[in-house]
Amino acid sequence: MTAPLFKPRALRAGATLAVLSPASTPKPELVERGMAHLQRLGYKAVLSPHALDSGPLYYAGKLEDRLRDLHAAFADPEIDGIICTRGGWGSAELLPHLDAKLIRANPKPFIGYSDHTSLHCWLHNEANLATFYGPMVAADFSREDGVDLASWQHSLTGDPAWSLGDTEGLRVLRGGQAEGLVVGGCLSIFVEALGTPYAPRVERDSILFLEDIGTKPYQWDRMLLHLRYAGVLEKVTGIVFGDMEQNVSPDEQDYLERAILHALREFDGPIAVGLRCGHVSMYNVTLPLGVAARLDLADARNPRMHLLEAAVSG
Repeated sequence: MTAPLFKPRALRAGATLAVLSPASTPKPELVERGMAHLQRLGYKAVLSPHALDSGPLYYAGKLEDRLRDLHAAFADPEIDGIICTRGGWGSAELLPHLDAKLIRANPKPFIGYSDHTSLHCWLHNEANLATFYGPMVAADFSREDGVDLASWQHSLTGDPAWSLGDTEGLRVLRGGQAEGLVVGGCLSIFVEALGTPYAPRVERDSILFLEDIGTKPYQWDRMLLHLRYAGVLEKVTGIVFGDMEQNVSPDEQDYLERAILHALREFDGPIAVGLRCGHVSMYNVTLPLGVAARLDLADARNPRMHLLEAAVSG
């Protein structure tokens, strides 16, 4: 039997956020701008000691320093939530060294996307923690139009029921209705974890969210087939894809959607596309992972993804 979901405490006015870089090095000026944006929203933003480190290679500092920053953020009672600066490469290197006991004892909102899909999966698998696939400091908060503030507030302050729809980019690719627990993240990271000890845990009756960047139609086809052959889709009731603007040009959009439908021809659940979450150019949506949701795509004019429970407590 699956253990109960740990829900971190809600972020209230004046909450303190640790800003860290588990993956690649951010540009300092973008971090500064993003932290200023968070402060204007009423948060206290604290830069972790190694968040701006550079190297070795493309990493934001040495493995032990990135690990120390993450553990310190969870352990520090003055820190209310954890937000990443950017994605890139390197989060997966932390996985064998993470302290599950420490993190379970100090559950906090963890916010990030892209390469941090591996951390979302680990936090779900090992700590049973609800997490947030959402905007990052340098990548999104550095721009005035980078963050969808409505979904940020709904997700992190504890609204018990709210929804996403066409305002957030959602469109119907195949109609129908489904309910399940929200899982997913960046498609390439999600697929690469399969067959490892850190493979994503997909419960029966899950709603799968997938997005990516710089991925061509044939690559989407290949990776979706991988999910099918790995048995992941047997546990999925509905699928939501992100906005494809960072993958193909507008004139290739239809081709990509046909490739998706071809790869998923043996999956009979509802499919939505276009959710503005992850690698997007503006108004990045915050999506809670691990909580129950209902996908209602019966009416193409009013597609909805209803979040049925709060992802935070208190």
